[in-house]
Amino acid sequence: MQVDGIAMVRLLGPQDRFLDTIEHEYPEVSVHVRGNDITLTGEPAQVEAVRRLIEELQLMLRGGRDLGETEISTSARMLGADSTQSPSELLGQAILTSRGKSIRPKTLGQKHYVDAIDENTITFGIGPAGTGKTYLAMAKAVQALQRKEVDRIILTRPAVEAGERLGFLPGTLTEKIDPYLRPLYDALFEMMDPELVPKLLAAGTIEVAPLAYMRGRTLNSSFVVLDEAQNTTPEQMKMFLTRLGFGSRMVITGDVTQVDLPAGASGLKLVTRVLDNLDDIHFVQLTSADVVRHSLVGRIVDAYTEYDAQKQAQRYESEQAREFAARATPRSAGPRDRLPKRRPS
Repeated sequence: MQVDGIAMVRLLGPQDRFLDTIEHEYPEVSVHVRGNDITLTGEPAQVEAVRRLIEELQLMLRGGRDLGETEISTSARMLGADSTQSPSELLGQAILTSRGKSIRPKTLGQKHYVDAIDENTITFGIGPAGTGKTYLAMAKAVQALQRKEVDRIILTRPAVEAGERLGFLPGTLTEKIDPYLRPLYDALFEMMDPELVPKLLAAGTIEVAPLAYMRGRTLNSSFVVLDEAQNTTPEQMKMFLTRLGFGSRMVITGDVTQVDLPAGASGLKLVTRVLDNLDDIHFVQLTSADVVRHSLVGRIVDAYTEYDAQKQAQRYESEQAREFAARATPRSAGPRDRLPKRRPS
């Protein structure tokens, strides 16, 4: 097949890294490149799959999208699951374009997450680090504000120490809490005009605040994002959800495997059972397949997931063994009632 109108370095990547990814996804197919000609050899069904993949990648590039290893792997999995799907269409629509950079879902799981935010009043994005839970939620919040679907954005996080104590940090209360909210500020400055963000913050159009500041409020016509929700207590989660006002949407994000609460009683873990069957509330479970950071992050997530599953199985076996031992041990006999000795007559 011949590639026309596209620089081969954009299709194959620097040092042919994208080509290596294609060959990793389809080890039974040999890919040979000479100039703008690509020759595929191997089992016919696999060759056809690679041909479809390369065509989809070209459509993405012609649509103005830059490729990465994540897009290639995701597109290969989508085509493998259903050859009639078009990754360039499913993953092609941008949420935002800021300073020449487009923000869009990069995996099928992220696409489902973004669609759920559009279709539901309350959306939970639950998954490991690097799956874009917070970043995509904030992009949808900025999009809703720009489209005048809401009047303001409210971004909040629980200020929970992860081994440190806030009281020992220097400065005022605001200065102590600010590091916990810094990732939200960073994302805002990346998605919007840096000169506009301080004005919107000063006007209250965008508010970034600790979760404790939400108590007693009703949030109308707002796009509200609660980040790091695994560190909310059940009481805090209930408090936050009941702040919902008219014309508002909420997105709650978190990773239930990274709870920093001292007692470990996470409101995010509980809410998945309490609200699971309510209409207009949707839970999206993202996995290591949706990680868009370094490919090693996905493998790290899988390794920890496997380790946690083994520890849980061992804990269950230990509890079962203790219960069995307790049932098998005969109860110690209590002191027998002693009859008074008969005196000799």
